[in-house]
Amino acid sequence: MTGKDFYRQAKWSEPLIFELSSEGRVGYRLPDLDESIEREIGDYRKIIPSNMIRDNPPSLPEVSEVTVIRHFTRLSQMNWGVDSGIYPLGSCTMKYNPRVNEILTSMMELTNLHPYQPVETVQGILEILYKLQKWLAEITGTAAVSLQPAAGAHGEFLGVLLMRAYHKYNGELDKRREMIIPDSAHGTNPASARMGGFDVVVVPSDENGLVDMEALKSSVSEKTAGLMLTNPNTLGLFEKNIVEIARIIHEAGALLYYDGANLNPILGKVRPGDMGFDIVHINTHKTFSTPHGGGGPGAGPVAVCERLAEFLPVPIVDYDGSKYYLNYNLPHSIGKIKGFYGNISVLVRAYCYILSMGFDGLKEAAELSVLNANYIKARLEKLRGLSLKYAPQTPRKHEVVFSASPLLKETGVAALDIAKNLLDSGVHAPTNYFPLIVSEALMIEPTETEPKEELDKFVEGLKRILDEAYSNPEAVKKAPLKTSVTRLDEVKAAHPQTMALTYRMFLKSAGVKRDV
Repeated sequence: MTGKDFYRQAKWSEPLIFELSSEGRVGYRLPDLDESIEREIGDYRKIIPSNMIRDNPPSLPEVSEVTVIRHFTRLSQMNWGVDSGIYPLGSCTMKYNPRVNEILTSMMELTNLHPYQPVETVQGILEILYKLQKWLAEITGTAAVSLQPAAGAHGEFLGVLLMRAYHKYNGELDKRREMIIPDSAHGTNPASARMGGFDVVVVPSDENGLVDMEALKSSVSEKTAGLMLTNPNTLGLFEKNIVEIARIIHEAGALLYYDGANLNPILGKVRPGDMGFDIVHINTHKTFSTPHGGGGPGAGPVAVCERLAEFLPVPIVDYDGSKYYLNYNLPHSIGKIKGFYGNISVLVRAYCYILSMGFDGLKEAAELSVLNANYIKARLEKLRGLSLKYAPQTPRKHEVVFSASPLLKETGVAALDIAKNLLDSGVHAPTNYFPLIVSEALMIEPTETEPKEELDKFVEGLKRILDEAYSNPEAVKKAPLKTSVTRLDEVKAAHPQTMALTYRMFLKSAGVKRDV
């Protein structure tokens, strides 16, 4: 097959829903209230607070139902998602979300629940959450779990807050002001550490892409609050010195935090708790196949060792042998970090995934994710224009990071150009320019859900781009040409003064004064 034979997103210019508006058109008409109901309700202005009543109705689009349906259907066809094709975003683990989990989560018995119901009436959902806590603790090798965090970064922040609470309880917070973070870490790690009030100390990678042990030893002191680390790391390499790393951190009186972004490839093989990690955050979208992207909702449960369990947010779902209940009896809890008990619909999807996969299924998913990543590595490492900066002979885990520096030097074609061209091949681009320790990085994570045919399609698309870069580099720099939106001005697109995220912002940028 050639690139032109593959599925691509639709390409057309779709107007805004406001631009499709035509005065007098409606999509749905509510029935008129009969006189008896009007008499019972009375004047609505006496019921609704005065500050909630508009003098004039909002300027909403006036469109028919069929116009709305066609508009959003066309927009969906212009989009790209994991249901459309391979989505090899390194470190983001964009795996397929099984539809059975979506169906189960949309059951009326779940969607009609309310968090203010008495616990006696919600024993079913509490049982699900309780079991999920136990399963995640078992999978990560920890003692207790909070399901409250609404995303991975939120879980990271909770992990940092737990470190603060622990050191404060021990009377050492004033001196333990430093958080050690590898130079290959996810960008949210230093952000979370700073938000938690800690100073960031960066430890470099060695020539093999692992934590430089001598640099780590020289960085650890009585000022150290903890080390934030993921294993495998962002290069897809397993930190073989992890037991020694844990010893160094713990002997200094600090805590070891596990960034769960890369948990997927070690399921059923090794547990963070067994490696010596004290705190583990879990990205359910990366590991347990809940939806990812679009701003949420998400879930980022946090698991901890026994000595940190009493600091977790309240409540924890517990079981007394006869009924499930919300346990607020954690005397050193940091308090709540989210309303109610977490994003329940996302957590139920993770529960369904784990239940359907079982231990053997989770282990096989990990094995296939590693197999697919190493297949990609084997197919690409011989291509002209790409190189592996760290440990080229070492097998990867879930992802592999190539550098396009040779291509840039020889042709002027950059990693960004490669990414843009892949869109024209009918596949989504991998992460580029991360991690920062790899110049012109292409960070590829195929996940376990992609068949060999899709991996070959990705490889062939990349090979075509590299060949064209050497024969016609200027043409490569113009892509994408076959997508709904062609190449953007990257700087302008990200500038706050040019971004229009709402119709009100759009009108303001166009100089139109209109109440929306």
